[in-house]
Amino acid sequence: MASADALELRVDVAEGLLEVGLVTDQQALELVERDAEQVAQADQLLQARHVGLAVEPVPALLAPGLAEQPELLVVTDRARRHPRALGDLADSVRLLARHLPHIVASMATATFPKLETLMARELQRFREEHPRSAELAERAKRSLLGGVPMQWMVRWAGGFPVFATEAHGARFTDVDEHEYVDFCLGDTGAMTGHSPPATVRAIQEQAERGITLMLPSEDALWVGEELARRFGLPYWQFALTATDANRFAIRLARAVTGRRKILVFNWCYHGTVDETFATILDGRVREREGTLGAPVEPAETTRVVEFNDVEALERELGEGDVACVLAEPALTNIGIVLPQPGYHGALREATRRTGTLLIIDETHTICAGPGGYTAAYGLEPDLLTIGKPIAGGIPASAYGFSEDVARRVEKAIPEREADVGGVGGTLAANVLSLAAMRATLGEVLSEEAFTRMIALGERFEAGVKGVIDECSLPWHVVRLGCRVEYLFRPEPARTGAEAAAGGDEALDRYIHLYALNRGILLTPFHNMALMSPATVEADVDRHTEVFDAAARELTG
Repeated sequence: MASADALELRVDVAEGLLEVGLVTDQQALELVERDAEQVAQADQLLQARHVGLAVEPVPALLAPGLAEQPELLVVTDRARRHPRALGDLADSVRLLARHLPHIVASMATATFPKLETLMARELQRFREEHPRSAELAERAKRSLLGGVPMQWMVRWAGGFPVFATEAHGARFTDVDEHEYVDFCLGDTGAMTGHSPPATVRAIQEQAERGITLMLPSEDALWVGEELARRFGLPYWQFALTATDANRFAIRLARAVTGRRKILVFNWCYHGTVDETFATILDGRVREREGTLGAPVEPAETTRVVEFNDVEALERELGEGDVACVLAEPALTNIGIVLPQPGYHGALREATRRTGTLLIIDETHTICAGPGGYTAAYGLEPDLLTIGKPIAGGIPASAYGFSEDVARRVEKAIPEREADVGGVGGTLAANVLSLAAMRATLGEVLSEEAFTRMIALGERFEAGVKGVIDECSLPWHVVRLGCRVEYLFRPEPARTGAEAAAGGDEALDRYIHLYALNRGILLTPFHNMALMSPATVEADVDRHTEVFDAAARELTG
C-alpha cells in the first residue's frame, strides 16, 4: 500500500485512465474496523462487475481525512497497479458509490477539473435570469409538498424549476419570458408537439358535448380499430395512464395463468407499478433504491433479470411461477439500452415454452415508429400497453390483447363480476380522452410525421457524435427512432446495471443546466431528447452548437 506522502497519484487521462487517490494502511484499517460489513459488500460488488479489480484484504476506501476531497477517486493500490480503461473502472466505483456512503466517486470532477467552477457559474446565471420562477418557487413552499406539484421536481438542476406560461409545437415560454426549444416534450407525453391543432380542435368540440359519461362513444371504436391496425393486436381497452394499463394487464395475466409472479428487467421503467421497483443485488431481488412504502418484499411478487441475458431469463422462467414478462422492447429510463441481435426472438420463444404471457410496454418505444417497436421489428406480444403521447398530452392509455388472451380473459371474468375485479376506473375511457386519441392518432402521429421525426433523430445523433469525437470524450450517443440520448461512458450498455453504473449525476446536471441557460430543455436526470412533428432542423442544430460549447468548456 502507498505511503502517506503518496496520497495522490495522477494517472494520465489521455491514456483512458483517471486520477486516483490512495489512502494509508492505517486509514484503511480505521475504516474497516467501523464498517466491516460494508467492506465485504464492496468486495462482492467489485467482483460482480468482472472488470479485473479486487478489494484488498485491507481495502482503501475513503477515510475521514479525505472527506473534503471529493475530486479524488479512492481505489486500492492493487487496482492502481492494474489500471483498467476509464469506462470499466468508473462503472465499478459508481456501482460501489450507490451502496457505500463512505466512497466519494465523482468521476466527472476527477476527469473534468473545471466542472465545479462551470457549474457554479451556470447556477448563478440561472438564478439571476429567472427571478419570477424563483419567487413562485418560494411561494409554492407554503402550499405544495416540497414546494413542487410533483415530488421529483425538487431535483431540478437549477435548484428550482422554471414555471411555464405557454407551449406550442416544439417550444415553450416561462414566466421570465424566456423561450426554449423543448426536447423533453413532457418526457414523451408531448411527443406530438405541444397543443397540436388537430387535437386541440377535437378537445374543444368534445368538451362542449360532454367530457365524461361512463358510456361509449363512436370514437372508442375508431381508436380500437386504429390501434389494432398499428400494433397487430385485435382487442383493446382504455385507461388514463400507462401505469394503470400495466397494472390492469398484469392483473389479467395473473387471472388467466393462475400464477402470481411477474418478471421484469433490471432498471426497467413501467410507471409506478409496485412490482417493477425491484433490482438485483448480490444475486437477490431487492427493493430499488428510493422505493417508498412497498407493500411487500419485491421477491414475493417479482423475478428480475438483466436485459439481454438469455440464460438468466430462461432460468427464471423455468421456475414455472411467472404469469407474465413485462418488457420495454429497449430500456429507456436508464439511458437507452438496445436489445442484442436475437434477444427478442429468444424472449418470445422462452415465454411461449413456459406458458408465460409477454406484455410489451410501448409507452416510450412508440418513438420507433407509428406502431412502436412492435411493428418496426415484428414483435408478437400477448398483450401491449401504451400511454403518454397517444392523446396529445390529455391523460389516456390503452392495453391490447391477442385473440387467444382475449378469449381467456373473457372466460376468466364472469359478467356479474365485471365491475369488481380491480380493472377499470370511473374516468377511464372518457369521451374527451377518446376524442383526443382519435385526433392524435388520425392526424398528428402519422406515418409522414414519423418519417420526419426519425430523420431529425438521426441528425441529432450525428451532431452529438461529432462533438464527442472531436473532443475525444469517453462518452457515447444512442438512438431509437426519434429518441436520442448521450451517456457518460465509452460504449453502449448491454444491461440496465451497466447503464446505471455508467451514470454521472454531476455531468447530467451540468449539461442539463448549461443547455437550459441557452434556451434548450432536455429531459431531467438523463440527457434524452425527443423529436416531435413540430421540431425542425434548426432546433437540432442549435442543440449541437450548445452541446459543442459545453463540451469544449469542460475539456478546454
